[in-house]
Amino acid sequence: VQLQASGGGLVQAGDSLRLSCAASGRSSSSYVRGWFRQAPGKKREFVAAIRWSGGYTYYADSVKGRFTISRDNAKNTVDLQMSSLKFEDTAVYYCAALTSLTDSRNYYYTRSYDFWGQGTLVTVSS
Repeated sequence: VQLQASGGGLVQAGDSLRLSCAASGRSSSSYVRGWFRQAPGKKREFVAAIRWSGGYTYYADSVKGRFTISRDNAKNTVDLQMSSLKFEDTAVYYCAALTSLTDSRNYYYTRSYDFWGQGTLVTVSS
């Protein structure tokens, strides 16, 4: 599975931005698609995930109520709508695919994901 993230950019605090992750490859189906982010000098952290079947969504507490993850079955894409952006949201955002059945408790961990995109930079100026 190849994942391509796009949509990053420079915005001001309070603005909105939409990221998109497209999947391609011999086996582009995913059990779960997730978004993670990594700020300079920090570990990669979970942002949001969506289970492909049923569309169940999961969010980090830090983005709950501000970010929305969604999927487009026909296009095989997952979007992350980010609103009310804060300076601390500045990071490289990565999309990831989890292709095997696992408990939802594992959706929050980088080690659970099998494939990763290249990342897209989001910079929020204060």
